[in-house]
Amino acid sequence: MSLGSVPLKYKVTIDREQCMHCMRCINNCSYGVFHKEDDRIIIDSRKCTACHHCISMCPRDAISLKERPVDYRSHPLWTAEAREDIINQARSGKIILAGMGNAKPYPVIFDRLVLDACQVTNPSIDPLREPMELRTYLGKKPSRLEIEKKDNGDIELLTKLTPNLKLETPIMIGHMSYGAISLNAQLSLAKAVEKTGTFMGTGEGGLHKAIYPYQKNMIVQVASGRFGVDINYLERGAAIEIKIGQGAKPGIGGHLPGEKVCQDVSCTRMIPLGSDAISPAPHHDIYSIEDLAQLVRSLKEATEWKKPVFVKIAAVHNAAAIAAGIARSSADAVVIDGFRGGSGATPKVFRDNVGIPIEAAVASVDQKLKDQGIRNKISVIASGGIRNSADIAKSIALGADAVYIGTGALIAMGCRVCGQCYRGMCPWGIATQRPDLVERLDPEVESEHVANLIRAWTLELSELMGAAGINSIESLRSNRSRLRGYMLDEGTLDVLQVKPVGA
Repeated sequence: MSLGSVPLKYKVTIDREQCMHCMRCINNCSYGVFHKEDDRIIIDSRKCTACHHCISMCPRDAISLKERPVDYRSHPLWTAEAREDIINQARSGKIILAGMGNAKPYPVIFDRLVLDACQVTNPSIDPLREPMELRTYLGKKPSRLEIEKKDNGDIELLTKLTPNLKLETPIMIGHMSYGAISLNAQLSLAKAVEKTGTFMGTGEGGLHKAIYPYQKNMIVQVASGRFGVDINYLERGAAIEIKIGQGAKPGIGGHLPGEKVCQDVSCTRMIPLGSDAISPAPHHDIYSIEDLAQLVRSLKEATEWKKPVFVKIAAVHNAAAIAAGIARSSADAVVIDGFRGGSGATPKVFRDNVGIPIEAAVASVDQKLKDQGIRNKISVIASGGIRNSADIAKSIALGADAVYIGTGALIAMGCRVCGQCYRGMCPWGIATQRPDLVERLDPEVESEHVANLIRAWTLELSELMGAAGINSIESLRSNRSRLRGYMLDEGTLDVLQVKPVGA
């Protein structure tokens, strides 16, 4: 006896009076929802992922989509999602994969933090008429400067400064590897960061030759699988990032399905064609802070101590203690990736149940570094679920120096967050390696969209700073007096070191 089918997740319909039979829906759907029989377009709604590509391409707005047209008997515990997961695993006996970030309805702490504003006695600043300094330097800062005054009056700096990354905006694009996303998607992001004076991460998939012209804006990543890592790769990056953990899947390694390992990805990653690229959960040469410090120094030695080295960890309960250890190594920045961080392929159970919010993690890391008097020794980068300029301002006020964005940049290129990245069939040409789909994404056009997003968020950040009476990003960093908590419990407020509204 079969388990039978489950109710439709999405119901796709066509307004037959509006439809002009142009067949664009058939040609544009990579999942095979539409096909033609005689002179009629037939719909298979079970294949729909709500990617919206058919809707966006229909010239007559004839296509409609409805979620959960037929549902289960309602139950507060046994939700439709819980029942369908059980049915799928009863059929397959396998781990359920998922894309994008945490999909559980946990409260978003960012939405319960409000920014304070200045009035009268402490006037606000007009960013249209007064200069606003958003330039950000990532890396170690000296605790004091030693200078020498020459006989001719010149001043010479005696303190040796370590290499820092100079950003024109505190917004960077996070690590999304070639393989997880297409080469055209990576090119779009690379062109965008070059236009806006910031940086992007390569992910753990090596560096394709087409990205070489943008290497001055690249942060290359060394993950546990060491895919694509050689001296040529390390020397091309403006900085190097060691990936220890990822917000979407703390405690486990990476996974690129073999279906997405085409010839080009195979060459770039230095792995066999069509093979799954599975990174180990740990780095097999790192089992302590001392081991990590040795890898940091090895990478610096290999690149003649000319490049900053970052360490990326997932936001978990002991992130603050780990970050303090990282600060005492030779590392220049620590990346904290929260549990809403996106991913191309993650076990659903990890994505939705492991890790902690970026807001709490950044605040606790910043406070721990301050308490130990080592905040200047390392920069802090917040990542995972940054949705808008207000989230950026709040992240910096909680203690971050800069932020990584990921899903937001993909949405700017057309992504509809359907969560099917791991299948390699993305109709927008983003999370796929199929040549016919990749061609749909024009790097010249989409790079401008991503650049526009960064510019817009930077302008809004200037406005928010001005309203808070702040004209420098350095003055916003860790300035929790500019935040107030609304409907947050006392324990959370204590972790964030933020006062409640009205206080």
